[in-house]
Formats: sequence, structure tokens, C-alpha cells
Amino acid sequence: MKQLVNLRINGEDHELAISPDATLLNVLRNELGLLGTKKGCDTSACGCCTVHMDGKAVYGCVVYAASAQGAEITTIEGLSQGVEEFDPLQEAFVEAGAVQCGYCTCGMIMSAKQLLNENPTPNEDEIRHAIAGNLCRCTGYTKIVDAIAMAADKSN
Repeated sequence: MKQLVNLRINGEDHELAISPDATLLNVLRNELGLLGTKKGCDTSACGCCTVHMDGKAVYGCVVYAASAQGAEITTIEGLSQGVEEFDPLQEAFVEAGAVQCGYCTCGMIMSAKQLLNENPTPNEDEIRHAIAGNLCRCTGYTKIVDAIAMAADKSN
């Protein structure tokens, strides 16, 4: 049996009829077409489904969508102002060559965004700790760490 939920995602309200066991990840992708949030492991082990819930990075694959009622959800699509104006963190990932295949990129950016919101001048250890729950198979993390540091430097 479906239930009605009201979700606020990227500043817009959505009323949806969903299954009680629907995850936030599946609702974002399958009901709303927000495909930037990726489905990887589906068990909170890889981080590619990371979104913000009230400003905190969470794994969308293990959050029931119904439990997100009343929260402000931000996805990777919500960071930019369309294709013309990207978030400085998104720009830094491109500039530093930290995108490679791109599968982990959105989750990495969302985890890094929380870090920079809470600590605008992180050191390398703090950056590495902030993205520790996000896996990348392409870059070896060096360019990702560089991109986050670059974004921090540009915003200060």
C-alpha cells in the first residue's frame, strides 16, 4: 500500500505516493528523475548516493523516503544554478581532473560540501576524513583531495 509523503528537494516541494519501504535514493532517481545521485552498493558502503538532509551528508540508499518528510533535501543537482553556473566545488573537481569516470563524483562532492560548510579551511587530513565513506576506483583520491583543497582556497 502506498503512502503520501511531502518531500522538499532542492528547494521544491513534492507530494508523492510511495511504498513505505522506498528509499530516498530510489525516490530521487525513479520518481523525480534526479539521476545525479548514483546507486552503487545499495548498502551504505560506497557513498555514491550521498545527499544532504538538513545540511548533513547521508546515504540515500539507507534512508527511508518517508522519514525525510520535513527535512530539506539537497542533491548534486541542487548545488548548481543550472548548467551555466556550477558550485565552486563542482568547478574545482573539473579543473583538478578529479572526475575520471564520474560515478563517485556526486557523492564525493556532497560529502566535501558538508565539510566546507562546517570548516571552510580544512587541512588534508580533514579532507580525507570527510570523504572516507566515499569510494573511488579511478583516481586514487589525490585529485579529489586536490579539488576540495582548491575549492576551499578559492572561497577564502
